[in-house]
Amino acid sequence: MLSLTCFFSSAFITNDVALITFVPFSIALLKKQGAKTLIFAVTLETVAANLGSLLTPIGNPQNLFLYSFYSMSIGDFFKITLPLGTICLTLVCILCVFRKNRPLANDTNEKSYTLKKMPLLAYAVLFVMAILSVLGIIRWYVSLATVLVFTLIYKKELILKADYILLFTFICFFIFVGNVARIDTVSHFVTNAIHNREMVFSALISQFISNVPAAAMLSSFTDNAKALIIGTNIGGLGTIIASMASLISYRYISKTEDVKASRYLICFSAVNFSLLLLLISVYTFI
Repeated sequence: MLSLTCFFSSAFITNDVALITFVPFSIALLKKQGAKTLIFAVTLETVAANLGSLLTPIGNPQNLFLYSFYSMSIGDFFKITLPLGTICLTLVCILCVFRKNRPLANDTNEKSYTLKKMPLLAYAVLFVMAILSVLGIIRWYVSLATVLVFTLIYKKELILKADYILLFTFICFFIFVGNVARIDTVSHFVTNAIHNREMVFSALISQFISNVPAAAMLSSFTDNAKALIIGTNIGGLGTIIASMASLISYRYISKTEDVKASRYLICFSAVNFSLLLLLISVYTFI
């Protein structure tokens, strides 16, 4: 249930937010089941979030960038992601059966919380506006202005919590890639090097610089949107930095009592690299 919740929710709230939401919950729920169970559960949730997020343009940053960069229709995008998503969902379900069922330990000290209806409704409206702006139904600046005004009135402290350094880094990266792409010698060399190999190249490069920068960098040298979308999403598997969302799970699990971060990395790497090699093989030979 936890893994599939991460898989499907990440398609709408992004892989980062899915892990921020469900990994702490899973740790609280499963910490009495032992480190081995918890490590495998969080590993599988991370895999599920990274793979489930590929289903939609808003599931992760590289999808949103590529969807916009290539001016794709939503129908064309789903033609690429739904078959891959079906394969990934099957793999996640298969991995789920590798752990035996055990009864959960009941916590008698559970706290109850009451959700406030009005803020929840307001956030839901803003969320729908964000989706409509991605689909081109609402102008992006209308959605941005609405969210900004609401935040300034009701949650202005969030403005200060935004990761502006990360945003600035991406802006500089886009400028750098754009300038490099204008150098004829470099552009010709890279274009020829990745021609008909975009999927494999993007998946492998993601292992070292993560999949979002990989998507931004390679998009300037190819028109093969399908290969880049598949490659950068598959490339989110593998190393701990292949998808920056994976670092969220690592941060939580490394702070968990009685859980060794090294054991988590071993389990994480074994599962991720196995799936990465399998998916690359599938899409190389089909």
